[in-house]
Amino acid sequence: MRILTLIAGLCLAAACGGDGSTSAASPNPPPASTMISEIQGAGVTSPMEGQTVTVTGIVTGDFQENDTDERRNLGGFYIQDGPPDTDLQTSDGVFVFDGTNPATDIDAGDVVEVTGTVAEHFGETQINATSVRVVGAGAVVPRPLSLPFNATTTNSDGDPIADLERYEGMLVELIGTLTVSGHHNLGRFGTVILSQGGRLMQFTNSSTPDVAGYTAHEVMNARRSIILDDGLRMQNPAAIHYLDAGAAPNYSIRSGDTLDGVIGVLRYSRGSGGSGDETWRLMPTVDPRFTAVNPRPGAPAIGGAVRVASFNVLNFFTTIDGGQSSCGPLSNQSCRGADSNAEFARQLEKTVTALTMLDADIIGVMELENNASDSLRTLVDAMNARTGTSEYTWVDTGTIHNDVIKTGFIYRSSRVSTVGDFALLDRSVDSRFNDARNRPALAQSFALDASGAVLTVAVNHLKSKGSSCDADGDPNLGDGQGNCNITRTNAAAALADWLATDPTGSGDSDVLIIGDLNAYVEEDPLTTFASAGFTNLLESRTDPYSFTFDAQSGALDHALVSTSLAPQVVETLEWHINADEPRLLDYNLENGRDPNLFDGATPYRASDHDPVVVGIDLTN
Repeated sequence: MRILTLIAGLCLAAACGGDGSTSAASPNPPPASTMISEIQGAGVTSPMEGQTVTVTGIVTGDFQENDTDERRNLGGFYIQDGPPDTDLQTSDGVFVFDGTNPATDIDAGDVVEVTGTVAEHFGETQINATSVRVVGAGAVVPRPLSLPFNATTTNSDGDPIADLERYEGMLVELIGTLTVSGHHNLGRFGTVILSQGGRLMQFTNSSTPDVAGYTAHEVMNARRSIILDDGLRMQNPAAIHYLDAGAAPNYSIRSGDTLDGVIGVLRYSRGSGGSGDETWRLMPTVDPRFTAVNPRPGAPAIGGAVRVASFNVLNFFTTIDGGQSSCGPLSNQSCRGADSNAEFARQLEKTVTALTMLDADIIGVMELENNASDSLRTLVDAMNARTGTSEYTWVDTGTIHNDVIKTGFIYRSSRVSTVGDFALLDRSVDSRFNDARNRPALAQSFALDASGAVLTVAVNHLKSKGSSCDADGDPNLGDGQGNCNITRTNAAAALADWLATDPTGSGDSDVLIIGDLNAYVEEDPLTTFASAGFTNLLESRTDPYSFTFDAQSGALDHALVSTSLAPQVVETLEWHINADEPRLLDYNLENGRDPNLFDGATPYRASDHDPVVVGIDLTN
């Protein structure tokens, strides 16, 4: 049992409340002083909101502005009771807001007397200070917390979050090894999602779709995870705290990396300027150091006589997006991709770096601008210039249907040749294939020049999960498959049946389906392909992933082979150059991003999807 030393006497840890986490040396609070635990109360809001109070506490986190510590600026500081009370349901810590130009500069370990008004700010109890006075010195021992947390609640958005109210504003240490699961808002809000037990995975990546199972999965994710915040209240800070915060030289943060024993103050907030997710955040008081357990991969090494790759290139448009509606086959849709010539040059450079490093003979590409040939021609010309050859070329399909983006093929003419014409699957071929939602499937047969063996590849980009298909009677059922599952499943059935008809006239049963299917491994579209005799080459891998959404990884990009082709496959890999990397490393320059973060000579964060690469010993 830890003994807590006070100037006024002794207090045993088990009787000191607040989970016995505070150790302090400080003067007795004056008679008129209010305990922090009284201000916090046992509920989610303070029972003393709007009242003027005087408290005495030990500073656990210095987040004042315009002081010597510019890495942590929240406009105030955190204090903790010394001694705490005996109620384990009430927090002993609170945030003190003292504005952008505080009259009193404080440091961690100061004992301060604060007078101010109790308020709730985006769900966090705080004291808006009118007076701050340093009256002594003390210390607080961090309260050890282990994930997964014991219970959850819901925030005002209805999302499950950990129930940590009794620790609000307290200094804690997260015990054990935590994994980086996401960093989507690292550049904008300075946040990293940490999780216990490895990275967070999408429910239907390994589980059959199910409403109850998906709900339980989301609750467990809330128990397993917490946001690591940079301790700043501004958006898009010039200094990105955790990007290079590793123990190893030249470290760059990636999902899958780990962190041990991080110490900080627990805050309930929407984050920088109230614009982020409403949840619990750890504000470090000691700069964390990450361990690189998921190093960046080099060029993919894979066997096989022919190498086929699938790559979503994230809206590669040769038309600069200036906000106009001049893209698409009818020149009446909003453009995407680069917003300036400078961004386009960066996007082209990094995309070509990734494409050439694939060293693939056939590349199925998604999210190309749907123009006659400019998008593919520009990529191919740059690939040939990069490699000093003229061996790369493309299948000239012209525009495809009426979406603003299309799929396409790039191939190495020194290794393979096209066999016959390409073929397209849309609703005119099969009414089950809704081409108002899915991009038409594109199939092309290729012959390996060295042997004459033939392979048909079908590249696809099915409807995304993000936007609604309610108007089509295809709602989100809450089983983990998201929006438009029926639309994707029907398209999968139509595609399997269409390929069985040999639409390219190859006369060969070797078929490879690739692309962004927008469905995780155990979802209905993949089950439909399996029922039609196709083998998912990722299914045998442990926790495959090519994309991260909401800090959960999963495989949206797939490679499926026909029965005859399956025994000829040598190896399949997901080239993890994108999903694990922070998006602030991509080509964009918005929000005052430091242009020097970009390195076009590396493939990392060329897109948001990882390429899938298949090596095949094509023998017949």
